[in-house]
Amino acid sequence: MYTGTTEEPCCLCGTEETATRIDLPPRAVQLMRHGDPIAWRDIESTVTVYFCADDWETVRDLVLETGMSPLSRCNVAHASFDLREDFEALLNDVRDEPDQRPREREMLADARETIERYGEDDHVEERDVVEARIVTWALEDLGERATTE
Repeated sequence: MYTGTTEEPCCLCGTEETATRIDLPPRAVQLMRHGDPIAWRDIESTVTVYFCADDWETVRDLVLETGMSPLSRCNVAHASFDLREDFEALLNDVRDEPDQRPREREMLADARETIERYGEDDHVEERDVVEARIVTWALEDLGERATTE
């Protein structure tokens, strides 16, 4: 669903000048600040978060050097994702929730492959590894139940 906004602010500080983005599975919104009211099951796309150049350096250091995820500090209000339209109220009909498991399985497999190839493959950049670790940690924190069912 298009909400009319084209801004892509930094999910940490809110500045509109962003330098880097990462894609996350929909369940990751549960780990983000203010994510509780978001119906993650209604998200039909990956969740994209953006970082300004200064915050990206902090995130990079946090992930690669400290081994910590920045998601708890990221404001979900600054994330970009598509929500399914709510026709249920209009049509008095109940639709099935989107099945996120295939997307999560694919994202987790890609993340693990990226981490394994880092340092050996010139096409795997530092940004890719940061994204891969955050995706892996998010799915581990939330439980891999949806990825293994």
